Amino acid sequence: MNYLQLLSLAVPETIVVIAALAVLTADLFALRDVELRLRLMIGGMIACAGCVAAMAWMLVIPAHANALGGMLVVDPLVQLVKVALLVLTVFTVLLSMDSDFTPHAGEYIALILFAAVGMMFLVSSEDILMIFISLELTSLSLYILTAFNKRDINSAEAGLKYFLFGGMSAAFTLFGLSLVYGLSGTTNLREIAAALAGKGLDPLLAVAIVMLVIGFGFKVAAVPFHLWAPDAYQGAPTPSAAFIASGSKVASFFIFAKVMALGFAGVEGSGAWHNYAAGWVPVIAIVAALSMLLGNLAAIVQSSVKRLLAYSAIAHAGYMLLGVLSHGPQSLAALIYYAVTYGLTTVGAFGVVAVVEQGTGGEKLSNFAGLSRRAPVVSFCMMIFMLSLAGIPPLAGFFGKFYVFAAALNGGAPNLGLLWLVILAVAMSAVSLYYYLQVLKQIYVREPSSEARPLKAPVISQIVLCVLAAAIILFGCAPNLLVEKIINTIHLAGW
Repeated sequence: MNYLQLLSLAVPETIVVIAALAVLTADLFALRDVELRLRLMIGGMIACAGCVAAMAWMLVIPAHANALGGMLVVDPLVQLVKVALLVLTVFTVLLSMDSDFTPHAGEYIALILFAAVGMMFLVSSEDILMIFISLELTSLSLYILTAFNKRDINSAEAGLKYFLFGGMSAAFTLFGLSLVYGLSGTTNLREIAAALAGKGLDPLLAVAIVMLVIGFGFKVAAVPFHLWAPDAYQGAPTPSAAFIASGSKVASFFIFAKVMALGFAGVEGSGAWHNYAAGWVPVIAIVAALSMLLGNLAAIVQSSVKRLLAYSAIAHAGYMLLGVLSHGPQSLAALIYYAVTYGLTTVGAFGVVAVVEQGTGGEKLSNFAGLSRRAPVVSFCMMIFMLSLAGIPPLAGFFGKFYVFAAALNGGAPNLGLLWLVILAVAMSAVSLYYYLQVLKQIYVREPSSEARPLKAPVISQIVLCVLAAAIILFGCAPNLLVEKIINTIHLAGW
């Protein structure tokens, strides 16, 4: 494959990189003396145009190729996940247009796009070397986005914690990947599985699996590798936190499932009750159980809504790990549906938090008191997002959990062996309803303070929140609109 053919496969990523460079150029050379809001709007429009152009390219000119021994794999499934990542990027950029936490508008939007490019390359690879490089490109951009608010010491602290934990997790990931390469002699996931077939669970392979679970567990904020998440979500600028909680989750879970299902096929083991067998499935089952327990129980006592959403994200990581456990086309479809709809819901929830934070100066539960009388449209959207996260039908969050739980029962282990984990997940979902309703109680039941004024949400933010809320309702009332598309692309990709 020559360079031109390789470049043709990476056209969407190239378009997004060009958009990022265009944003930087316009901001540095033409917009420095312009009002911040206008700079953010122009930069945001350029970024959105680039993302839409990249999505249009993938939808109009679908590709199916495997370049450089799996370093760049383009198939319908990968392109679908890339489109989802670009949609989340567009919503994040639109919500950033009304921000005022930094004068460096061009740099901020460009970093969002660079992070998106890292995620796109990440989901496109079946080579462990390229996976690691893409993870680091994504992570470095997100570290800077977390610490981007130089006016807030909490943002700097959050960025530093995220960076330190991220550096440690990268070391674990790299060590695990080096062991895998040493055992298999290749960096391609499918070739790794073929080289390891029939050898059983070698002690070094067991160490490698644990190292990789630690590395990816950090990326998805699963217990006990979650310690960075509450501080990062609370201290980061709200649009940055939204992108970390949405796009990063989608890309990380997709590549986590791909690495485990393709690279370690044959050494799954079993996490079934009274039928334990060593492998990567029982390790992830334990991590999933711990994530659901700690995430939901810790969220109950939070007074900060951003911190509450952080612990909620940890709990949802536990639910989504069920889709990784029950490897197969149906479970992968359930995982992607869950991750995408969760990403849309989380972007919306953080968008509401950004509006409240800008209007009241804080994001505590008390800042949401009486919000329904001050901003009824924003409040209604927040109700949709909270109920979807809680898994209330007929919203998308309910069907996300339903599909993942069903996949765990049908494909996770013989004779309903993962029933214990599904029962725990259902119980923890019931617990989560309490703290989601606490937010809605503040919005709809509590009276606003006597000094509270009507909260004027920016028009762009209101439009974005309404679109996101409508999407959650649509994918909940008609889940097959997305599920059938995902299943078809999985079959076309040859999973």
